[in-house]
Amino acid sequence: MEEKTFFEYEDVKVTNTRFVSGEQTFAMNNVTSVKTHVERPSRLLGILILILSVGVTYNNPEVGLVMMAAAAYYLYRQKTTYHLLLTTSAGETNALRTHQLEYMTQVVGALNQAIIYRG
Repeated sequence: MEEKTFFEYEDVKVTNTRFVSGEQTFAMNNVTSVKTHVERPSRLLGILILILSVGVTYNNPEVGLVMMAAAAYYLYRQKTTYHLLLTTSAGETNALRTHQLEYMTQVVGALNQAIIYRG
């Protein structure tokens, strides 16, 4: 049977026989399930600094504005992380991690197609 590719982008490739993610390669016949886990960052510190900076701005506008800018930058840098978890005969493995939801959705869809295709 010829290998059929369902998804390929940079160092990730999904075929009916294998899933390659960076340095890891998984045999598709060992993959029993695919699921994602969403890890949302804690934004509490940034929000607290932002609130504190509003109060500081009344007494010391320069310091308050610097604090606001730092808090805004901190909040901007906080990103949700999406994890791809594969269940194989060896157990559950975190096979891929990204901040891009659409990318993760495409990889999961391709993995599901590959599982159905082999069946």
